[in-house]
Amino acid sequence: MSYDRDAVPAPVPGLRLLPWEGEGGKPCYLSADDAGGVLSRLADEIEAEQLCDGADVLKGAVAVLNDRKAGEHAVRLALRATTQSFSDVLRIADSRGTRLPVPV
Repeated sequence: MSYDRDAVPAPVPGLRLLPWEGEGGKPCYLSADDAGGVLSRLADEIEAEQLCDGADVLKGAVAVLNDRKAGEHAVRLALRATTQSFSDVLRIADSRGTRLPVPV
């Protein structure tokens, strides 16, 4: 799964971008009116896990980059994990950003 900001349609008011994809990699949305519903809570939990995973991936990537003996394979694995985590974080940021109140 990889989040492509350019491929996701413009935010629709009242819809929440979920932290998972549907068939064919298409984005999934939930009515934002149901903030306390089961799917909304599940999305919150998955986002929290993705953010924690991202912090762990960052630590690992920094360790690989700081290891002068790390080979190409280790660097590629760290970069792959980092890009996936960054993709998750961008999706979360976009999802949460569309739900912020509009300043008047």
